[in-house]
Amino acid sequence: MSTKILIIVENAPVPFDTRVWKEASSLRRNDYDVTVLCPRDAGCDKGFEVIEGVHIYRHPMPKERPGVLGYVLEYSCALFWQLLYTWWIYFRRGFQVIQGCNPPDDIFLVVLPFKLLGVSYIFDHHDANPELYLSKYGTTGPLYRIQVWLEKQTFRFSDVVISTNESYRELALTRGSHAPEDVFVVRNGPDLETFVAVTPNPALKYGKQFLVGYVGTMSIQEGLDILVDVAEHIKTGGRRDVHFTCVGGGPGLAGLRQLVQDKGLADMFNFTGRVPDKQLLEVLSTADVCVNPDRPCEMNNISTMIKIMEYMALAKPIVQFDLKEGRYSAGEASLYAGNHDLVREFAAKILHLLDNPDERDRMGQQGRRRVVERLAWEYSVANLLGAYGRALSKRRRHPIPIRSS
Repeated sequence: MSTKILIIVENAPVPFDTRVWKEASSLRRNDYDVTVLCPRDAGCDKGFEVIEGVHIYRHPMPKERPGVLGYVLEYSCALFWQLLYTWWIYFRRGFQVIQGCNPPDDIFLVVLPFKLLGVSYIFDHHDANPELYLSKYGTTGPLYRIQVWLEKQTFRFSDVVISTNESYRELALTRGSHAPEDVFVVRNGPDLETFVAVTPNPALKYGKQFLVGYVGTMSIQEGLDILVDVAEHIKTGGRRDVHFTCVGGGPGLAGLRQLVQDKGLADMFNFTGRVPDKQLLEVLSTADVCVNPDRPCEMNNISTMIKIMEYMALAKPIVQFDLKEGRYSAGEASLYAGNHDLVREFAAKILHLLDNPDERDRMGQQGRRRVVERLAWEYSVANLLGAYGRALSKRRRHPIPIRSS
């Protein structure tokens, strides 16, 4: 009989959440019975469906709102529905393991009663939540201290931790006090069978010679306001041959569109919102340079961004700020702007690449080779399966596995 697992994710619907979808699909192909619980959103609004053998339940969510109040409302609503749906899934389908994907770090509250029933908990550590909160709100007040406490409890009640990189593994070993054998690095590389370049579409350059592409979430720590300022700097410097296209949704999208209008940049900038993968691939395949303007901060310094490996999979040269995990991922496939005069240095790196096509091609091919040889999703599957094997072996030895603090 297949081992039954439940994956809970709050911040994006599946299969739009590409990491969770790759995990679920890989586990299903390795004979796990997989159920996913996630929020509903535009394009993923069915309450239940089965895709490639994965059972997906989607719960309601309020409209995204900016600020701390929106933050609290979103996570409180998600927690309510997660509690309700998890019990429903347990009685309807059953599960032996729950995998909780943060943010937020409150999914352990859903898990606790099931641990008393012998269910194991794997914490899939997507974001360092205390650092994420600081990057958004810049304050160490009561809500920040709550984030620290929630992270501590999440580590405490986790049987196994899945980390996206070595920096996050170190957090699990130090802040989480986990043994090394209970922490598995599962990097967020692209699936090279599905994330494949398509024929460029010159119309996506909107009459310009060059296209700069971006894909990701539209929120504060992603630094899209910096990219808008970069575009303004380029235009002020006399360049009229560059267009910027940003793909993705998020709470900052409306504000960014307004910022572009206010700065008079509508002729060189557009935000597509969330689009199907086919359209995303067309934009990135057409781009001459791809960018990661993630704002320099500790959160972004220690986090691995899937967009970087996606750019590399399509053989695109990259411009980003000089941050630890971004440099590890991209290596020589990227130019790195300094973290001081952010706008001027980032703009200079973009223009340098646009004006040097041979260097663009060389960097793109280096990035492509690095993904093919080291960073593609296929290299993470063994560690994912290892994490589940470890959790199940601990479950057999300790039917009620609650770690001490």
